[in-house]
Amino acid sequence: MRHPRSQEPAAPDPSARIATLDSLREHLQWAIELEHATLPPYLYALYSLEPDRNPEAVEVVGGVFIEEMLHLALAANLLNAVGGRPQLDTPRMLAPHPRTLPHGDRSLQVALVPFGPEALEMFLRLERPAPPGGPAEGEDYETIGQFYAAIEQGLRQLSEALGEGAVFSGDPARQVSAAHFRHTAGQLVAVDGLDSALAALREIVEQGEGSAGGGVWDGDQDVFHPERGEVAHYYRFQELKAGRRYRRGDTPRSGPTGEAISVDWAGVRPMRHNPRLADHAAGSAIRIAQEEFNHTYRDLLHLLQHAFNGSPNLLAEATGTMYALKAQTQALARMPDEDGTTAGPTFEYPSPESLR
Repeated sequence: MRHPRSQEPAAPDPSARIATLDSLREHLQWAIELEHATLPPYLYALYSLEPDRNPEAVEVVGGVFIEEMLHLALAANLLNAVGGRPQLDTPRMLAPHPRTLPHGDRSLQVALVPFGPEALEMFLRLERPAPPGGPAEGEDYETIGQFYAAIEQGLRQLSEALGEGAVFSGDPARQVSAAHFRHTAGQLVAVDGLDSALAALREIVEQGEGSAGGGVWDGDQDVFHPERGEVAHYYRFQELKAGRRYRRGDTPRSGPTGEAISVDWAGVRPMRHNPRLADHAAGSAIRIAQEEFNHTYRDLLHLLQHAFNGSPNLLAEATGTMYALKAQTQALARMPDEDGTTAGPTFEYPSPESLR
């Protein structure tokens, strides 16, 4: 998903520099919002797949989703380390779909669509590596990697100007550790200084777009197939698009040349594109089910916010909430909607009246 380490990025526009601690905290909150913005489209595509007909696609999309949750936790650790307070239980986390990435390039639209060629192209655009030498961009970023490059530059420059102690002033007890986060081959880095902050950024970068030097591998072992290395997010979606796996010796230029991957394009539930609560009358079966999903999803955001603000043990409860969301989504996907589609979750923040 992110900025390649094969060369230093070009200098950012001076107006985009992260030059103060307040600006750094603001950008790290944006990073939390950015990582969260990838979750609804991945979940929507994941639960549109019929697992018995598309086990490999389920592994890819589900694995990427779990690692995006890891990236969300890493962004929260970074913000906590510099004295910020992660915010997740807020309506701005759930802008209507299709939507843009927070403070990102407005030409990239993130949508709720079932798995298929449209979803794959969206995921490839989301995870696209930054161009070689692309400038660090703290706002209106062309790629997510360029956004993280701006954060890295801000961390380095502020640590040099103010001293690490002034920058990394957060309470270490608010860090989420590997003891609290599992189900991924990635590393959940506890951030207590510049070195660990850079390691956290590197974990996000390499899981998204590959190891330093532009390779397709992220440096971990595949969590589903420990006998082989793990391919970074962008290249996992390239595998599904090409119908073939990467093997050792393959490069971004060569594309995947390994064993075939089967994708049953007919083994996908035809969930409605970008559903909204307003599509159905109040009190209708689909709308009631969508409202129940939205309340459960808001519960997840509430648990994550508290987990990242001093109660990391709540991550276990958040995992349980994810299972409830899966069941609610699968129930919606069995409900006929209009024009041959089925229903789907809307990922809308519940109204203030319904929260009372």
